[in-house]
Amino acid sequence: MRALIIDDEKRARHLLANLISNHCTNIVDIQEAVDLASGVTLINTTKPDIVFLDIEMPNQTGLEILEYFPNNIDFKIIFVTAYNQYAIEAFKMSAIDYLLKPLDVEELKYAIAKAQEAIKAQNFNDQLNKLRESLKQLSVDKIALEIPKGILFTSHTDILYFEADGMYTNVHLITGKQKTICKPLKHFVQQLANNSMFFKCHRSYLINLKYVEELVKDDGDYLLMNNQKRIPISKSKRDHFLEVIKEVFL
Repeated sequence: MRALIIDDEKRARHLLANLISNHCTNIVDIQEAVDLASGVTLINTTKPDIVFLDIEMPNQTGLEILEYFPNNIDFKIIFVTAYNQYAIEAFKMSAIDYLLKPLDVEELKYAIAKAQEAIKAQNFNDQLNKLRESLKQLSVDKIALEIPKGILFTSHTDILYFEADGMYTNVHLITGKQKTICKPLKHFVQQLANNSMFFKCHRSYLINLKYVEELVKDDGDYLLMNNQKRIPISKSKRDHFLEVIKEVFL
């Protein structure tokens, strides 16, 4: 971990730096700044994990640090001061801890340990959020099918149609394979509601329009898929289907 000490007193900075070096070996880099403005510059350039921040300094107090980072603080703050009347205000800013001068080594080690745990939790949450965003991007073109041995990620364009089978759904793929999923057809209708290529032509079928070859009006209306499968289309859906066809193609 990297640390930054912001304190206008040179002796106080060096004392804290020595305590950290001697008792907190997980901190491998320690930078120092004489005031809040120069400290903010170092924060932006060195990206410390922990900032030890004195409150009483000339020109600006340490409590004003949020003015420089109004949207997001990706480092942990440990306030260090000789005046305990600032404690409540400091913790309102979600500081990791609050150390009083003269410093106690055990309290310092405890504060750093708290910061380290908070950093681990934040990194884990960041990883989860990145995974969520990646999967959201993946879901634009793919669908997750829960099969008995795991999860099959299938492109929308690889699906011919969904077929209801009681509380299960049979997913027919362009490869000729069929996957039985332990979810009702309604689940996929809802999941693909915003995908205009999928059309619920019948209470038991959700089809990929890309693979429709023909609308046949013979012996009951049906759609002929490019694998020659005949899929029924209900009267109400047929009228809707024809209306859309006329708008787009005719």
